[in-house]
Amino acid sequence: MINIPTMVITPQSAVQAYSPNAIQSSSLGGDSFSASLEQAMEQAVEVGHTADKQSMKAISGDGNLTEVVTALSRAQLTLATVTTVRDKVVQAYQDIMKMPI
Repeated sequence: MINIPTMVITPQSAVQAYSPNAIQSSSLGGDSFSASLEQAMEQAVEVGHTADKQSMKAISGDGNLTEVVTALSRAQLTLATVTTVRDKVVQAYQDIMKMPI
């Protein structure tokens, strides 16, 4: 027999969940989408710089080959992710522009 979890919703809890104060407090507590996107882009740039530093260490003979390959693989994966996100944003913009008014 499968137990399905249930949740009791009272009228008071529904009013609190859908009140404007609940929406404002949740949006103020978290980061906005643009702030999250900016932070992700900064981290992507940092991954690229780390890969560059590791490559320069390897060229000068000071670097570990495993660290270089790991840093370059991370940079490659980050670039692929950023490219995919960019493509999805462009596609979403194009879809919005195609919508009838």
